[in-house]
Amino acid sequence: MLARFLTDHGLRVSQAGNGGEMFAICETARIDVIVLDIMMPGEDGLSLCRRMRAQSTVPIILLTAMSGETDRIIGLEIGADDYVVKPFNPRELLARIRAVTRRLGAASINAERPAAAVYEFSGWQLNASRRTLTSPAGALTDLTSGEFDLLLAFLEYPQRVLTRDQLMDMTHGRVSQQPFDRSIDVQISRLRRKIEATPQDPAFIKTIRNEGYFFSASVTLRQDPGAEMFNARAQA
Repeated sequence: MLARFLTDHGLRVSQAGNGGEMFAICETARIDVIVLDIMMPGEDGLSLCRRMRAQSTVPIILLTAMSGETDRIIGLEIGADDYVVKPFNPRELLARIRAVTRRLGAASINAERPAAAVYEFSGWQLNASRRTLTSPAGALTDLTSGEFDLLLAFLEYPQRVLTRDQLMDMTHGRVSQQPFDRSIDVQISRLRRKIEATPQDPAFIKTIRNEGYFFSASVTLRQDPGAEMFNARAQA
C-alpha cells in the first residue's frame, strides 16, 4: 500500500522484504533514499542501517514504533538521516522523502541544484554544489546527508545562536515532533567527532545552555570555479 501511494505521487519505488533483497537492489539501481523499517524479518533495521552506512551515504529514513525512543536515538547515532514514528500518515513520509531529496539536489523530484558556493573556516572547505567537506590536510571527510545539511546551516549563519527548532527546520524541513527532540543533539555530537580536534571541548560548535548552538569560527564564502563544469557533467 505504501509503495503504491508513493508511486502515485511520482516516485519510482523498489521493494525489499529483507536485508539481502535491499542490498541486491542497491547494487543494480540508483537509489536516492532508503525507507527502512526497524522491525524486519531476520536482520533488524538498525543492523541493516549500520551496514549500509559503512558502504554508502545514501539517505536513510527509519520507520520506528512510537515507544522506541531508544531505537530512534541509536538509529541516528549509527547514521540514519531521519525517522518517522508509527503509526504515521503516508503524506508525512512523502514530505520527508521530498525534503531529503531536495537537500541532495535529486532531479527525480524537481529539486534545484545547490548553489556553486564554497564555505571556508579554519582551513576546512565545504563545497555546496559537490556536497563535499575537505579537511585542512586536504582529505575528504565523509558526512551523512543530515550531517552535511547541519554543517551547512551553521556556515550560512555563523556566530549566531540557532535553536534546536531552527536547526530542525533548516535541515529536516519540519518542526520537532516532540517537546524535546534529541535528533539534532545526536547529529551535532556525530558532526563534532568529525570536525573538532577535541569533541568534548569543541572549538567550532558551542552549546549555549537553554538556547541552542553557536558556530564560533569565522566563515568566508567564494564561488566554486569548477562548478559549471561539474554541473555540465551531472546533467549530461
